Amino acid sequence: MSNSNLQKATFGAGCFWQVEEIFRNIKGVKETAAGYAGGQLQNPTYEQVCTDKTGHAEVVEILYDPKEVDYEELLKIFFENHNPTTLNRQGPDVGTQYRSAIFYHTPEQKEIAEKYKNELEKSGKFKDPIVTEIAPATTFYRAEEYHQKYLAKRGLKVCDI
Repeated sequence: MSNSNLQKATFGAGCFWQVEEIFRNIKGVKETAAGYAGGQLQNPTYEQVCTDKTGHAEVVEILYDPKEVDYEELLKIFFENHNPTTLNRQGPDVGTQYRSAIFYHTPEQKEIAEKYKNELEKSGKFKDPIVTEIAPATTFYRAEEYHQKYLAKRGLKVCDI
């Protein structure tokens, strides 16, 4: 299959290790990469992003086949696997780098994400407002190699952490 048939999705939902492992195992997802997006500094390092001064979020960039899994299904998985009501925090991780964020790559993704978020908000599933940022995709900076497939390399699963 040629990469020209694949589409990109980029999500921030806290620490990228768990997020990458979740999406890596979804049928139709062909590739994942942990990295940084949404900030001002070019080519940030993990240490710089952790200062909470670069504006980047820890994100996972996903290449997926829309014939096997659609964007709305990816959004569903995204919202089911983190708390979208906590501003700049996921569990014990605190800082803007851990914010809930959807970085859209096309006008269609923006429209689908906004609609999904609004419907989820209206559903009453969460007692607090959803604070997930929906913003245009910016330059994606791939994280250092030791972050890629971090849990898989250690024989861990999402339920182990």
